[in-house]
Amino acid sequence: MIPVRADAGPERRASLSWRGARLAFPLTGETRLLILLAVAIGVGSGLGAYAFRWLIGFVHQLLWERAGSLVPWKPLVTVVTPALGGALVGPIVYWFAREAKGHGVPEVMLAIAEQGGRIRPRVVFIKALASAICIGSGGSAGREGPIVQIGSALGSSLGQALRLPVGLLRTVLAAGAAGGIAATFNAPIAGVFFSLEVLLRDFSARAFSVLVLASVTATVISRALLGNAPAFSVPPYELVSPWELLFYAVLGALAALVARGFIWLLYRCEDLFDAWAIPEYLKPIAGGLGVGLIGLSLPQVFGVGYETVEKVLQGPVSVWLLAPLVVGKLAATSLTLGSGGSGGVFSPSLFMGAALGRGVGEFFQWAYPSLTAAPGAYALVGMAAVFSGAAHAPITAVLILFEMTGDYRIILPLMTSVVISTLVSHVLSRETIYTIKLRRRGIDILTPPRPDPLAQIKVSGVMRREVVTLADDVPFGAVVEHIRQHPYTSFPVIDRDGRLRGILGYNELRDILTGERPEQEVLARDLMRTPPPVCYPDDTLTEVTEKFRLTDLGRLPVVSRDDPATILGVISHTDVLGAYERFVLGQVVADPAPSSRSG
Repeated sequence: MIPVRADAGPERRASLSWRGARLAFPLTGETRLLILLAVAIGVGSGLGAYAFRWLIGFVHQLLWERAGSLVPWKPLVTVVTPALGGALVGPIVYWFAREAKGHGVPEVMLAIAEQGGRIRPRVVFIKALASAICIGSGGSAGREGPIVQIGSALGSSLGQALRLPVGLLRTVLAAGAAGGIAATFNAPIAGVFFSLEVLLRDFSARAFSVLVLASVTATVISRALLGNAPAFSVPPYELVSPWELLFYAVLGALAALVARGFIWLLYRCEDLFDAWAIPEYLKPIAGGLGVGLIGLSLPQVFGVGYETVEKVLQGPVSVWLLAPLVVGKLAATSLTLGSGGSGGVFSPSLFMGAALGRGVGEFFQWAYPSLTAAPGAYALVGMAAVFSGAAHAPITAVLILFEMTGDYRIILPLMTSVVISTLVSHVLSRETIYTIKLRRRGIDILTPPRPDPLAQIKVSGVMRREVVTLADDVPFGAVVEHIRQHPYTSFPVIDRDGRLRGILGYNELRDILTGERPEQEVLARDLMRTPPPVCYPDDTLTEVTEKFRLTDLGRLPVVSRDDPATILGVISHTDVLGAYERFVLGQVVADPAPSSRSG
């Protein structure tokens, strides 16, 4: 046994890895790495949101204005253009990234719940291209769902490149989603709470801090490129009478019914198209034709539809147009996404909510003119109420409408309708427009998961405090002899003062053992891996198993967080398995005695 002792240690270092190449740079720890990542993700999300909006405009101009001008009969352009977009989207999604199909958020939730926060990097580009073509060609879908998936894929790709553990990978994935929402709506607070409430379902301080940094950064980038203006310009509204809250409660209940109808029809269309025995990449063409036929009578259903929302908020709008707008948008969006198109459901929810709210406001103003605000106030509140009824996300709904309009005076009616809509929708079904897609795949993220036994055990209760180490100035022959004498696959390498400098395992000896490097004058320090992967006493065994997964080592040194060169112990695969067995059997996990079984 070689004793170790504590001295003043070097600055903590973080190890990055990209396709096997290692890069070490000085950091003060995990916090600085997360800050750098959050800012980088925010910048990427902000630029990505801007580029995505530009791409939608480019496709729209190319297909509708340039190509459409070549066809003299405009009804043909109206019907065929969305189908042409479907003809392009289908093969792109089918051959390059199936997860880019649909509205995107369920795929992000799946990555968090089942895939350890991993999304393929190609999704960033395929989702952007497919959704831009779909929306720009007239497909009835929103740009927020794609932005969430694009930002999440960006965050996940950076996290995977840095080989982050699962917990942090999920957090940076959600940071990308927060940045995307913030940049799209100029709503940094709503972006944070969307990721916390809908995606992560985790309100921990660390997750909140990372999401805030990414969201703020993305908003700064978006404002620099697009200006600091609310997503919708609306006149000021206020509560005329306390009795009016009853009218807003009625609006909330109606919004819940519209939201449940939207969910039902969307997935009914998806089932019908899935059952259709034609190649999957051809189905978006049929969906596009259906949208085009609806657009002959209601051209407002094409694309995102924010221009129509603005008109509904500002008025005047024909009362007889409002109900067809709700039904038409509901049907067009269901056809677009159910057939395999790519886009979001957030904007359609706002569209339907605005038309519904305007209709309710017109009715109550006719029936009770002295107690009712302008109908535009009901349209504004209806937007949030329908979204909340569909997503069961009342906090996000309230915040995003508040930030998009910049008007606080509507907050009481807004909260009333949103809460009523969420409650009524939840009574009708606990599934949301996002979770139902996962439920149909057999994945239930609404039921709290069973506690992970390994997450309840700390390294300090399992690690072995007597450590067999290797001096950094030992020559190659002595290294081999040392390995023969001890039944371990890896050894912490220390300097003359007992300070941790690296780790050496069988893989580090491979070049010499295969004759690819001369054995002469080779010391342990020439072979060791640096910086060494380490654990900390307050790590959970869940975090340790993830670190083992990212290395080829059987043992990891346990070091002090304050001084990472001070070795406190060692932990192995065998120690983790033994602790798990004792936990399952109901035994207390305490400091175990040293054992030669430790790998």
